[in-house]
Amino acid sequence: MKTIAFIPVRGGSKSIPLKNVKSFCGKPLVYWTARAAQYTKEIDEVIIGTDSEEIKKTVLAFGFNKLKVYDRSKVNAADSSSTESVMLEYLNGVNLNSLDTFVLIQATSPFLLETDLSKGILQLKNSKSDSLLSCAIVKRFFWNKEGMAINYDFKNRPRRQDFEGTLIENGAFYINTVSNILKFGNRLSGNIEIYQMPEYSMTEIDEPDDWVYAEYLMKKHVLCQERKEIKLFLSDVDGVLTDAGMYYSENGDELKKFNTHDGKGFELLRNANIKTGIITSENTKIVERRAKKLKVDFLYQGKEHGGKLEATKAICKDLGITLDAVAYIGDDVNCFELLSNVGLAACPSNAVDKIKSIPNILILNTKGGEGAVREFVNKII
Repeated sequence: MKTIAFIPVRGGSKSIPLKNVKSFCGKPLVYWTARAAQYTKEIDEVIIGTDSEEIKKTVLAFGFNKLKVYDRSKVNAADSSSTESVMLEYLNGVNLNSLDTFVLIQATSPFLLETDLSKGILQLKNSKSDSLLSCAIVKRFFWNKEGMAINYDFKNRPRRQDFEGTLIENGAFYINTVSNILKFGNRLSGNIEIYQMPEYSMTEIDEPDDWVYAEYLMKKHVLCQERKEIKLFLSDVDGVLTDAGMYYSENGDELKKFNTHDGKGFELLRNANIKTGIITSENTKIVERRAKKLKVDFLYQGKEHGGKLEATKAICKDLGITLDAVAYIGDDVNCFELLSNVGLAACPSNAVDKIKSIPNILILNTKGGEGAVREFVNKII
């Protein structure tokens, strides 16, 4: 028996076009739930059910070894299609054990963490219930159309701190067995268990206004927990501090275009007492002069692949810090090893797919040479 996580994402959203791959806190929206499922040890496979080639390409670029794509039919990807329809289409088309555990996850609930999935799976396993859904407590007073209070006595209005509140379905995840879903045609059946998540998790992303508020909540409640104290900031050059273009004068001199906003970013880092450096595979006087202009503390040129990581380890040894205290921004495969090992990794929006697939890397909204370093610096300080 195994546990399958199923995340249905279609390309035809009307309110927010292609919202499932739209950047949310620096990552495609679907990344956050896929990541949670990928890192949940109890989950064996993560299935993304989509009708969109763009979504398919995006999720495969995450590089998650549990992740597979299911090509859902156009019929079950229409505006009027239910989640149950694509879920049943998948289950009827694959050969699964009837006792396998099936976890339905909705990509529009990015607050979902691997700890929630692990605890939810364990909670259902240890209970006598048949299925489970995630909910949040909402402390609001509800009324019906007939003017009747639903969840409190208006004659004895409770204080918020004394009010138990009401459970609301937050749409994050549902757990059942394959046999139950096929038998009842529904994600839930029989005796139902409730897994409780924080109140902010009830925010789902269906409209543009939801997006702005959800990003605020994500940064406040989720990403802040992962924030590390950065003591060393390092950057690649070509494709990061520059636009990756190669410019030549009539005399054959090589030229590079840098961005002044990035220069200000290095100044802000110095003012914040964060050491700075440049590590690049190139070896030119241009970079040497730019490094001097930026007043960086460290400059390593001619470093490829593992050489960048070794150079960074040497700097860390001199400073008496670990790689967890290092932030690095790179854009191509020769940055892969270093980006995979530092405490905080980022890449420009036009970085290569292999770099974008690094777990937890921050994909910036800005292209290389257009202020990507400054955007990264702003997020750090």
